[in-house]
Amino acid sequence: MKQPRPNGTTYGFSRAAALMQTRIRSASEKRGFAVTRLLTHWAEVVGAATAQIATPVNVSYGKGGMGATLTLLTTGAQAPMLEMQKDQIRDKVNACYGYRAIARVRITQTAPTGFADGRVAFAPAPKRVTQPSADVICKATALSENIDNDDLRAALARLGSHVLAKQQN
Repeated sequence: MKQPRPNGTTYGFSRAAALMQTRIRSASEKRGFAVTRLLTHWAEVVGAATAQIATPVNVSYGKGGMGATLTLLTTGAQAPMLEMQKDQIRDKVNACYGYRAIARVRITQTAPTGFADGRVAFAPAPKRVTQPSADVICKATALSENIDNDDLRAALARLGSHVLAKQQN
């Protein structure tokens, strides 16, 4: 007898995002982030320029419940610039929450839990693109000369020249 086909196209498998959603939510709620979108889309919420110099560390709720305090971590040189943007940051974060959840923004130059736990996530350095030398280009062109399609031959020659140049370095 033929087994019934499961509903949907996942065949009993779950998406990784669905499996991790509860763990991500519980980890972020421990730090006070009820809306995980604030962490996962920080650059979209506050803007790319602000996201490069600051990262959210903690949301703490006062005993009176009159709004929370968002703690941002930044470097010492960027703290005065961030200090002037507190009101704009608070408004953008509250727009993310959908209501006035954040009453204050606190800027710290060190993490409340230690240096290793709360480092500012800087953007990685741009990759250096080195142009292959003329002899490497000639060697790659010679390796791809027996390909009939012109576009494919050119693409393979480019790829081969970069691979050969990387091997030399």
